[in-house]
Amino acid sequence: MKPATTVDPIDRTRFPADPWALRETRYDGSDLGKTETLFAVGNGYLGLRGNVEEGRDSYAHGTFVNGLHEVWPIHHAEEAYGFAKIGQTIVNAPDAKILRLYVDDEPLLLSVADLEQYERTLSFRDGVLTRELVWRTPSGKHVQIRSRRLVSFAERHLAVMDYEVTLLDSDAPVTVSCQILNRQDGQDEYHVKSAAMGAGFDPRRAANLSGRILQPAVAWEGDGRSVLGYRVTASGMTLAVAADHSIETSDSYEIHTSIEDDVAKQVFRLAATRGTTTRITKVVSYHTSRGVPPRELVDRCRRTLDRVKTSGVEAVFAQQRAWLDDFWARSDVEIAGQPELQQAVRWNLFHLIQASARAEGTGVPAKGVTGSGYDGHYFWDTEIYVLPFLTYTSPDYARNALRFRYTLLDAARRRAAELNQRGALYPWRTINGEEASAYYAAGTAQYHIDADIAHAVSQYVSASGD
Repeated sequence: MKPATTVDPIDRTRFPADPWALRETRYDGSDLGKTETLFAVGNGYLGLRGNVEEGRDSYAHGTFVNGLHEVWPIHHAEEAYGFAKIGQTIVNAPDAKILRLYVDDEPLLLSVADLEQYERTLSFRDGVLTRELVWRTPSGKHVQIRSRRLVSFAERHLAVMDYEVTLLDSDAPVTVSCQILNRQDGQDEYHVKSAAMGAGFDPRRAANLSGRILQPAVAWEGDGRSVLGYRVTASGMTLAVAADHSIETSDSYEIHTSIEDDVAKQVFRLAATRGTTTRITKVVSYHTSRGVPPRELVDRCRRTLDRVKTSGVEAVFAQQRAWLDDFWARSDVEIAGQPELQQAVRWNLFHLIQASARAEGTGVPAKGVTGSGYDGHYFWDTEIYVLPFLTYTSPDYARNALRFRYTLLDAARRRAAELNQRGALYPWRTINGEEASAYYAAGTAQYHIDADIAHAVSQYVSASGD
């Protein structure tokens, strides 16, 4: 009897087997929900979905800071003793990924663009998302675009992105609009609703919050730096995001800036000449708190950005590679002669560390920091599926995750007392330590979370001797 032939579920003409990277060789807008997650970059604190730089084509735009959440009252059909009262949902933080390109005042929109070349790569060695394409504009001009994006492992609050534009065969006016946009409350000029909003009921999707969530507190720009600060309406959490912008080109250009409560823009207008490469670099910092005033968080963003000004952007990329060299030296799993399996294993290990490395003071959300699925909640999955890997490869990160559970012990004791139990009862799903499951049978009735946490502690102690 012949052995069954295994069919590769992945289109290898589009996603070739590469042991050290996930590569996409052609653009396809039919599965953006998947590819935005596959190509996400993060460090456990900050996560950027794999949305395209130009901003319009997306399934679900997303920038997420672990633990940044809003609270809302849970309405049950009938109230009963012990039901969870307050829901918690991760907030979509202001989006700093946007770099819109216009050539001859025509926008680059990948869904309709004439692309003669295209490749996007998430490197597991470097922790960098790159993209390179050649666009034939409606007037027949050829434009090469290269971009890089990373969320730093070495600097918890830092992301860097750059965008290179080269006119290959003619001169043209070029505009690059760099933006920070509050997608949680504001709208961009396209007024495009996320495709995820019309996907039908799915219990994994985040709750739709009503009313304004991010209350404006700070907005200013100057010397290439844009700053926005907010307070979350009901949870009282605070957020600041700041971005430095710089340009390298031999062509003439001018800069136009604007700032409002929900959008900051640094717009570069160039008289671009054939063969000249223009690089625009955007260095971004996010800081959050459970109540520190936004202006204090702005000062923290300033310090983060000022360090990069001193050291230079390339030093950030070098730090990222050095950090990951160390990670792979202690964490890699090698599978000889099977590049497809090797790629899959390394992608999973890479996303595990992207979900957990800098999650200091918080848990590990069910979707990491790649999306808003499951409301950004922490489940028992952390202790059973994530912590064993961290315990045996990166015990400091396992310790941080367990210490976070320890800080929630008082809330777990209150929950136990509320349900007439002795000891501590950890929640089924939570961000702030309080039970947030609106479905009693899959929430409060699940007691095994305590055992999962105890198991993870025991395993960590045995492995680390801590």
